[in-house]
Amino acid sequence: MSDEPKTLEPAAVRPAPAPEHPTPAPVTGGPARWTLGLVSVGLALAALNLRPAITSLGALLEEVSAGLHMSGTVAGVLTSVPPLCFAAFGITAPRLARRFGPAAVVCAGMAAILAGLLLRPFATGTAAFLAASALALMGIAVSNILMPVIVKRYFPDRIGSMTGLYSMALALGTSLAAAVTVPMTDALGGDWRLGLGIWAVLAALAVLPWLPLVKDRTGTPRTEPGAPSSAPAPASAPTSAAAPDSAPTSAAAPDSAEGAAPGAAPRPMYRSRTAWALACFFGLQATGAYITMGWMPQIFRDAGVPASTAGVLLAVTMVMGVPLAFVIPRLATRMRHQGPIAVALGSCGLVGYTGLLLAPAGGAWIWAVLLGISNCSFPLALTMIGMRSRTGTGVVRLSAFAQSVGYLISIPGPLLVGVLYQHSGGWGVPIALMGGLMVPQMIVGTLAGRDRTVEDES
Repeated sequence: MSDEPKTLEPAAVRPAPAPEHPTPAPVTGGPARWTLGLVSVGLALAALNLRPAITSLGALLEEVSAGLHMSGTVAGVLTSVPPLCFAAFGITAPRLARRFGPAAVVCAGMAAILAGLLLRPFATGTAAFLAASALALMGIAVSNILMPVIVKRYFPDRIGSMTGLYSMALALGTSLAAAVTVPMTDALGGDWRLGLGIWAVLAALAVLPWLPLVKDRTGTPRTEPGAPSSAPAPASAPTSAAAPDSAPTSAAAPDSAEGAAPGAAPRPMYRSRTAWALACFFGLQATGAYITMGWMPQIFRDAGVPASTAGVLLAVTMVMGVPLAFVIPRLATRMRHQGPIAVALGSCGLVGYTGLLLAPAGGAWIWAVLLGISNCSFPLALTMIGMRSRTGTGVVRLSAFAQSVGYLISIPGPLLVGVLYQHSGGWGVPIALMGGLMVPQMIVGTLAGRDRTVEDES
């Protein structure tokens, strides 16, 4: 028998006593449809602008070097500036995102790309040209870091397809700039300044979709830093009492603590084995990509392939990323372990480099296709960044760590290949190095692809 006094009010509708520490109601409404549409367009346009500043310069490097009276050493160093800037400026992205919001920072990044591309053609010396290039690369760096974050926050149930969208757009922008910069420059009278400056038009278009999103906060995580979990069960209820459809307690951890107790300091990323595996995988795939973009045409030309055909072969390699960049992220999100994909892509690279070593001209088209498939490790790395943390804040920190450390790892690669080529008198040793790097890339890719998150290691 209950000692509770009887009342005329049914117990089922009796107001519950207010908890001592009320938990804020979870946010149930997601971003508006128009917001998601703008973000989708913004992602695609932003991704299109993340490489033309680099590949358009590569296509006209000889003309730029002559016009600015650069030495061969300075021109060589110029090819290593992008990963250096990505590492140096990318590390600032998490702090900027916390203060201003990811959408606002991406908008500023697109504006920086626009400004750098507009200023670069007016440079009268090497220092001014490098400064304008660094401004554009700074915008690329912070946007690189925040692309997975934008996807995680606005499209948490479509990480694979949205990562595929901007990875495909990124590959398209890369190959487009490599393929059309020289013909477009010729059509504009042969002036390299116009050939580089014309890409500012594409950057201007990329700023527009982000302007209405600068103050938008609907894409932020459902729980703010330090806030209680938004799981439907009361804070004092045991885990087993949660509703059947609710996420596990560990998945609803507050952003600020990376799965720890509210208010606790987040675990440093450098203490996470998963974060290091991702950083090494990102760095090794970036090394392969920059070596391919910088040296593959020369390898084919030295093997007797005509210069025009060598350029088309590079375009084929870059274009392979357009369809595969959409397929691979969707496939990765359906698998519990992404290691097999990393091994398959690395194996294509290993076969491609072996072919370049043994029969560079005879199987040129096959090697170009295989190396293009191997370069699709980039969208796989971005997808795994979005999957290896449960929270928006965790993805920001993981993305900054993995990409910044990864780009630092990639800096020596293109320079080392050039040094080996010069001192060995041929491409045998450099190509052997390129192929050899595929082995550690497959190993760390397997480690990074394990079904765990950085919060699991707290």
